[in-house]
Amino acid sequence: MENDFLVGPWLVQPSLNTISRNGTSTRVESKVMEVLVCLSHHAGRPVPKEDLLETVWRDTFVSDDVLKRSVSELRRVFEDDARESRVIETIPKRGYRLLATVQPVDSHVAEQHDPQPVRSFRSPFLPSRTWKIRLTALAIIALACSGIFALNLMGLRDRMFGKHTQRISSLAVLPLQNLSGEPAQDYFADGMTEELITELSRLSSLRVISRTSIMRYKNANKPLPEIARELGVEGIIAGSVLRSGDHVRITVQLVYAPQDKNIWAQSYERELKDVLALQSAVAGSIANEIRVQMKPAEQAQLGSFRAVNLRAHEAYLQGRYHLQQARDTLNKKDKGKLNEDEAESAVNWFQHAIQADPSYAPPYIGVSEAWSASQLPPRDWQVRARPMVLKALQLDDNLADAHDAMASILGFVDWKWVESEKEFRRAVQLAPSSADFHSDYSKLLLELGRAEEGITEAELAQALDPKNERMADAFYFTRQFDHAIELYHNREQMMPSDYSPHLNLSFIYGLTGRQQEAIAEIQKMLTILEYQELAATVGLEYERSGFRQALKVYAKQVEKVYFHTAYIPNWYIASIYGFAGDKDRTFAWLEKAYKARDGVDSLAADPQWDPLRSDPRFKDLLWRVGLPAS
Repeated sequence: MENDFLVGPWLVQPSLNTISRNGTSTRVESKVMEVLVCLSHHAGRPVPKEDLLETVWRDTFVSDDVLKRSVSELRRVFEDDARESRVIETIPKRGYRLLATVQPVDSHVAEQHDPQPVRSFRSPFLPSRTWKIRLTALAIIALACSGIFALNLMGLRDRMFGKHTQRISSLAVLPLQNLSGEPAQDYFADGMTEELITELSRLSSLRVISRTSIMRYKNANKPLPEIARELGVEGIIAGSVLRSGDHVRITVQLVYAPQDKNIWAQSYERELKDVLALQSAVAGSIANEIRVQMKPAEQAQLGSFRAVNLRAHEAYLQGRYHLQQARDTLNKKDKGKLNEDEAESAVNWFQHAIQADPSYAPPYIGVSEAWSASQLPPRDWQVRARPMVLKALQLDDNLADAHDAMASILGFVDWKWVESEKEFRRAVQLAPSSADFHSDYSKLLLELGRAEEGITEAELAQALDPKNERMADAFYFTRQFDHAIELYHNREQMMPSDYSPHLNLSFIYGLTGRQQEAIAEIQKMLTILEYQELAATVGLEYERSGFRQALKVYAKQVEKVYFHTAYIPNWYIASIYGFAGDKDRTFAWLEKAYKARDGVDSLAADPQWDPLRSDPRFKDLLWRVGLPAS
């Protein structure tokens, strides 16, 4: 154990992690103390950054920022100025040097610097026996206090004495670095990141940024405070994951962005079979450090985990990786084939996980999600998805993804609106920081005509996913078209290969009489979807015969694709005929959509159907779907 020593007038006690002067003691983190000890061993001489990192964070990868923050913390305690150093000098691009004198401490010096020295004396006002009783009582109290501080039983220490960590209410978990050196292990690091976000997203008093926003910062070379500002959070979790054999090590650091201050860092190592317990331990430590107020149910849920079959978890993470690839391929060339291949791979991996451990719930939802992300028509995948979702709920009723999936089936397929809302509310309750769940719930509320509530949920989703556009659809459904146009253009710039902004812009321009712009958006959408020839045909027909005739030609061509080449939603073909003014063909295709239970859930509120609302056939369709007439 390192002996006590003096740095100038300060008493340093490594065993206690304290630095004392003039009766005042300051406790520092253990790693900060190790930096000081290392510098003290080379007092007066430069110590390279590499040597400090190797000595203090041996076998753990951390960035230079961690070392910088440790030195900054020491300077704060020593009341040192980096520009005119008296204690610790920065040697640019090299390292640091301890300038102050260092002296070993004997017992006499230690007593002089002890902020609360214990002196042995006999009180002239108390009998000897009474004083011994008092001392015994004081000793018992001291032991009790030390027990409280050591164990923090039931949070008693924090309630009695306060906790000297920074309260944080918003947090982003950056993608964990893969330290294996093997790109093939990226799926594992990404999976660990997603599961950690999922764990923290259960806490209602903590806003945790969505995975879809934070993955933009994978391998990004940006200062953490800048990332925090862009995401609108106070805290940043950065770290790494190293898988070696049947062991995994996660190293994380917590940065308080407003002060660019590293307030906590820790490494955790477990056997792979205990990886879920590892994720729970990391999330619990983070919640403790940032003083999150947890409800009893959240605390119990955060501490609940099961031993996972290693092969099942491995296959599940592979499935999640390929599922994300399937979603990403929708924005790439040859997207149809790529999407089909990746979705199929995801399903296969999830099914391997189920075979390895039939009692492990998440892969069942993974299969359902992979089917929904594929090019399969809803009527084909939803029938198969239902038993998978029900099985997941049977295995784990606290799985938020399962409640969200069941809510979508109940609402958008079964048209059981009350039951659907109940499931959405349960999903949001279990994972308050899921942007996807808030977006899905917002869609339901908007489709039911509950605009104010729908916008509120969309705003919550936007706050949790600031790097993606979550508000445009809410403005579209509430006919705030100017705002919607602006946000769809923003989405177009963020995701140039996403066809959906152009689809909705074509609806808005068609409804507001901006026909040339509507045709232009249809052409952009078709080009992205790799139907360049059809895009050219629509443009030429518009120039030759006008808006409605161009749409009729377009609808006929889309019908050919529907019957011979690829899945096209029935409701979209109905929509084209609607804007072309052919109501009979519009309702013929809406009947097909009704029978396929595909897309008619939005009839009550979607603006594209506004020209049809006075038609008795439309009101009858709304009644059959169980939607309110508008």
